[in-house]
Amino acid sequence: MQRTISSGKRGISRQLKTDLTGYAFIAPNVLGFTLFTLVPMIISLIISFTDWDYTQGFGNWTFNGGANYVEMWADKWFVDSLVNTIVFAVGVVPVTIFLALVLAVVIDKFCYAKLPIRLAMFMPYISNVVAVAIVWVMMYSPWGPFTQMVKMLGVENPPQWLGDHHWALPAIMLMTVWSGVGYAMMIYTSSITALPRDIYEAADIDGAGELTKFFKITIPFLSPTTFFLVITTFISSFQVFAPIQIMTRGGPGTATHVLVYYIYTTAFTFYRMGYAASMSWILFIILFLITLVQWRGQKKWVSY
Repeated sequence: MQRTISSGKRGISRQLKTDLTGYAFIAPNVLGFTLFTLVPMIISLIISFTDWDYTQGFGNWTFNGGANYVEMWADKWFVDSLVNTIVFAVGVVPVTIFLALVLAVVIDKFCYAKLPIRLAMFMPYISNVVAVAIVWVMMYSPWGPFTQMVKMLGVENPPQWLGDHHWALPAIMLMTVWSGVGYAMMIYTSSITALPRDIYEAADIDGAGELTKFFKITIPFLSPTTFFLVITTFISSFQVFAPIQIMTRGGPGTATHVLVYYIYTTAFTFYRMGYAASMSWILFIILFLITLVQWRGQKKWVSY
């Protein structure tokens, strides 16, 4: 009886020691998340219900209820920024995913120097965004290749690209697709190498062509990867900031004003921190809904 009790005590102490060791490992992450993510989120939620000029000091604010959330929908700059963000995401995501899938399949099947080509495609993604944006600003200049190519096609007065209200946002979208397609291609490449080869061999025996195998085998088997890339690329497109800041600063007019850039200018140019916080929470809700779509659709897309 005494041996059973002592062994039970030893078992409890060992379990407690194991638990404390596990808690000690995750404590830094939990502490960092609490201090640098959770607490700032709670503070920003409180600030979103205030009129606060942060130059007047922390805590020197006036609560206005939900006036910020009502005001933004009558704010032309906010509405245009939200529309531009949606247009940007809807335009960038499908083009990036489609080009990445095609490039991954073509390189895997028909190219010899696969590794150098993949590295070359991936380089824009890991390059400094400031350098990439400046290079593209020069490419869109009147003496740049885009303008010269349009002139060679017979257009006497080519658009001013980044200075044109209709072409500025598509120009930045093109640069974003170019810089992001390499990452999506690498994700597709890693998935393609794991596809079962016996199915392709059976399709070859049945006389299936390359297009048939692409649409009937490759695309269905890569659907979980496609779903992952759609969600992550869509979220990153909603958070675009650096190219806008460097290339156009939101101009001309509101042509390239996106939501994150408007939040930034509202907070640090017009010093309306409460209004900026309310817009950031609207952005958070949008991204949260996109994440929910991912969670709900994950089982469907992974069940192949």
